[in-house]
Amino acid sequence: MLYGSAGVGKTHLAQALGHQACRLGYDVLFTKAVKLFRFLLAGRADHSWEKRMKKYLAPDLLIIDDFGLSALTALQAEDFYEIVTEKHLKSSIAITSNRPPQDWVPLFPDPVMANSALDRLAHHAHHIIMEGDSYRRKLSPKSLTHSTSRGVN
Repeated sequence: MLYGSAGVGKTHLAQALGHQACRLGYDVLFTKAVKLFRFLLAGRADHSWEKRMKKYLAPDLLIIDDFGLSALTALQAEDFYEIVTEKHLKSSIAITSNRPPQDWVPLFPDPVMANSALDRLAHHAHHIIMEGDSYRRKLSPKSLTHSTSRGVN
């Protein structure tokens, strides 16, 4: 679990971990949370949900990026719970979020489901709290121009 404010490098670090896992021979899938939920919702509509769910359950490492940007619908919460319970103790999940896990419970329509999913996620989890200023802000052209002009004086 990698969490911290926007722009501190959570996605970059999660991708690096995924890259290293690939180099070691593991199957890895990286997805944005919103795309995961959209893909599974479409599977409910065309009756391919189970087939689509297998896509997320199969890899040795599933990386879910930007989890918790908004509240979950009941179906999204069920899908997330299903992924967590099915992968628990069988394979790995890495999650990036702008919110710490204790702030995830209110995102779920059902706090019991939330606590159950979070309990499984927290079991054996490494929590990486990322702090600092946004790299995107630091590296924006406006900020680079400003720093360069200050260095010239």
